Amino acid sequence: MPRLRQVPRAEVTSPVVTRVYDQIFGPERDPVAEPGTATGTPGDWWTVFAAVPDIFEHAVRGFALYRNPDRRLPPELMELGQTRAGWLVGSQFVYSQHCKSCRTLGMSDEKIAAISSWPAASCFDEVERLVLAYTDSLVLERGRVPDALFDALARHLDDHQILELTYVTMLYEMHAVMSRALRTEFDDRDDPVVEVPGPADSLAR
Repeated sequence: MPRLRQVPRAEVTSPVVTRVYDQIFGPERDPVAEPGTATGTPGDWWTVFAAVPDIFEHAVRGFALYRNPDRRLPPELMELGQTRAGWLVGSQFVYSQHCKSCRTLGMSDEKIAAISSWPAASCFDEVERLVLAYTDSLVLERGRVPDALFDALARHLDDHQILELTYVTMLYEMHAVMSRALRTEFDDRDDPVVEVPGPADSLAR
């Protein structure tokens, strides 16, 4: 279960939240009492964020922004950034959902599987490798991007496209972090890094 309370349909007063509930869960279903979405997620990201309607609306506008057909960055490159960001943050939710988005765009299963270990993969072309390396610098190095990497990326993408890539990748880094912190969707998981008890007799010595 998420760490924050979920908002049932009967308590929703925001038209935006109602509209999104209708789109994702159907107009009759209470997503708290009957969870589940068409993509196989519980759907509790929506019911948790519905507690603060203006934040909910702001996030929904962000989702629409990256899907806007006016984006100049090719969607496959945008999804590479989002999926890699989800992997780096350790968000099962963001990584899993955007693997599906990559597949919807026609990306091969070989490439999708290789996003987690892209430096060792031979299936990505030059610009894809640069996008993945740039994403690593954004997320792992908190934006410390070497000049050589940025200059190489700029030989393939214009200023407009690089700004789109930067903004959307960091938007999804933020969503990945929030999902883990609040334990929404597939990020409702215990931390796998724990002490493993040793044999009882070794502890007694």
